[in-house]
Amino acid sequence: MTSLSHFDGDGKAHMVDVSDKPMTDRTAIAEGYIKMSAATLSLITQGRADKGDVLGIARIAGIMGAKKTAELIPLCHPLPITKVALDLTPDGTLPGVRIVATVKTGGQTGVEMEALTAVNIAALTVYDMVKAVQKDMEIGGIRLTFKDGGKSGRFENP
Repeated sequence: MTSLSHFDGDGKAHMVDVSDKPMTDRTAIAEGYIKMSAATLSLITQGRADKGDVLGIARIAGIMGAKKTAELIPLCHPLPITKVALDLTPDGTLPGVRIVATVKTGGQTGVEMEALTAVNIAALTVYDMVKAVQKDMEIGGIRLTFKDGGKSGRFENP
């Protein structure tokens, strides 16, 4: 079993020292979804939500969430993010919205947490914007699907 890098030799949580790591290009992609009724999804896709453009606002919120990750997750490093892209795709088969976040940096540590945070914040924003019409929506399936760069190299989650 690999040791956990966020704990020192005494078992105390600490921020990992990445100062000796080389600067490399790093990418992470995460995905998730928010399930809702077909009627709620229709409200979103037809632009009839009282709070406005649900998917557009959730996209911006996800971008902001990625940029704020180090403020939300205690042991994350603040990173010079070079790209955050979110795709929010209505899916009638859920029914709901599928969310994919891509985050890039050139740095000494990866952006997996930023991609995962972006998906979570986008999903929570969708929830917030239409909760007046449906409170039992379900957020789920949030996972890292791809990462590249750094010592551990490439990871693809089927």
